[in-house]
Amino acid sequence: MDMDDRTSMAGGESIANDGEAAAAGRGTGGGEVTFTVVMSCLTAGAGGLLLGYDIGVTGGLTQMESFLQAFFPEVLRKMSSAKQDAYCIFDSQVLNAFVSSFYLSGMVASLVAGHLTKTLGRRNSLLIAGVLFFAGTLLNLAAVNISMLIIGRILLGVAVGFSSLAAPVYLAEIAPPRWRGAFTTSIGLFANLGFLMADMINYRVTTMARWGWRLSLGAGIVPAVIVIVGAASIPDTPNSLALRGRINEARDSLRRIRGAGSAVADVDVELKDIIRAAEEDRRYESGALRRLLRREYRPHLVMAVMITVFYEMTGGVVVGIFTPLLFFTVGFTSQKAILGSIITDVVSIASVAIAAVVVDRRGRRTLFMVGGTVLILCQLAMAWIFGAQLGTDGERAMSRGYAAAVVALVCTYAAGLCVSWVPLSSVVTSEIFPLEVRSAALGLGGAISSALTFMQSQSFLEMLCSLKYGAFAYYAVWLVVMTAFVAVFLPETKGVPIESMSAVWAQHWYWRRFVKPAFAHGNDHLIYTAAPAQHGGSIARAAHSSSGAVRLNLLWGWRGR
Repeated sequence: MDMDDRTSMAGGESIANDGEAAAAGRGTGGGEVTFTVVMSCLTAGAGGLLLGYDIGVTGGLTQMESFLQAFFPEVLRKMSSAKQDAYCIFDSQVLNAFVSSFYLSGMVASLVAGHLTKTLGRRNSLLIAGVLFFAGTLLNLAAVNISMLIIGRILLGVAVGFSSLAAPVYLAEIAPPRWRGAFTTSIGLFANLGFLMADMINYRVTTMARWGWRLSLGAGIVPAVIVIVGAASIPDTPNSLALRGRINEARDSLRRIRGAGSAVADVDVELKDIIRAAEEDRRYESGALRRLLRREYRPHLVMAVMITVFYEMTGGVVVGIFTPLLFFTVGFTSQKAILGSIITDVVSIASVAIAAVVVDRRGRRTLFMVGGTVLILCQLAMAWIFGAQLGTDGERAMSRGYAAAVVALVCTYAAGLCVSWVPLSSVVTSEIFPLEVRSAALGLGGAISSALTFMQSQSFLEMLCSLKYGAFAYYAVWLVVMTAFVAVFLPETKGVPIESMSAVWAQHWYWRRFVKPAFAHGNDHLIYTAAPAQHGGSIARAAHSSSGAVRLNLLWGWRGR
């Protein structure tokens, strides 16, 4: 392996270092963290509250006696049966439909959210998400039958479909490159705060007869109001405003973001880079999804699909939804099962906070590898414990010591997940796509994510009933595959300005065969673009030093396709 190969296998560390240095100075993504940047990023990150609260409240409701008595009495009868297979207590198609309708509507919303986020703006999409979540919560609060519950959950799913796409894009466009990873991980932090909020409410109301479940569902108004008020108070991103031709508003937004102390000249230079990128995007305004299928966008298409698929197949979403059910299965009472879920939430929040601190220091790949190793070991350990204690018929009781070990393993699993795939799936997918295909790629990823989550939420309880402890081994195999994929194919993007991200692919040992080189005018350096060189591609963003661009010297070498 020659020096060029070693540089490529490192995943673009030299680009990251140069990008950090460029970002610290003048140009796109200026390095100063102002009050407006912090508040805007926190508000966008709060979009994760919507997803977190719904997942958290659903897991508690599905084993809450008052809720089951009102809508799913057959599940309640199985919970009371002494000879019931522990693996199959919650295997109910109607209950699965209640859970999965949220993700099905989220999948449909993701198909149109990319276009609407682009035409209406990132901030307005967040506002729409908050309003829809508020409406869905009110409908669920007043539900008197399953149909009302499912219609309400459809509205909640559409809301999360919008917020899940708009929030990462907003954060990626407004956060300084040096701190982009930390700010983008706030989505995962807020999602876990949503889990904790829901579980604490469920813990308090689970013993309330008849109407406790209405409090759990109705409290979703709180995260909805937070997102609505926050989105109404923050500026839209300069990138989004420029993309819609609102240049004066883009300049005002940029000045507000950069702070009163920023020089007018610096703001104007940065705005010119943003306008140039927006003009380039308009050139490719139609057919973004078709463009994503071209060979030169192959790295972006593969990552849009595979990172999304792998995140869903970590089993994290399933564990997040069904943690209280899992603890009930191993022998805990309903309230203690929710208490175990609260402990898991606290561990998750601490882990996301740690990830936010180290993601821009240690890099994305390191956290992926560490987290993947932890997740594999936890899934294998749970498969062994469930197999040894509950057996294949699920009629044996699990001893208290092993039940406590399951709680510890789930907490460890949550920690590994929250320092790796939970925050990084949003960080990586929001920063690697060029502007001209970003919304299409994120929309595709959102649709795939919602489809897989729908399939798993609809089938997991049935799969647990059929595969027994083998369900955990199934996820362990997926984790081995995805960790190997990250090690081989994911380049490091730490500290690289979004406008210079195409250079990362040019250095990678495999993906460089897909990017096209073009010579910058007036120098002897190669710059790289994911778009076709004859059509201008991403040259505008890669060729300007004022935007913190990274140029690859010919001495580094380049190998064509």
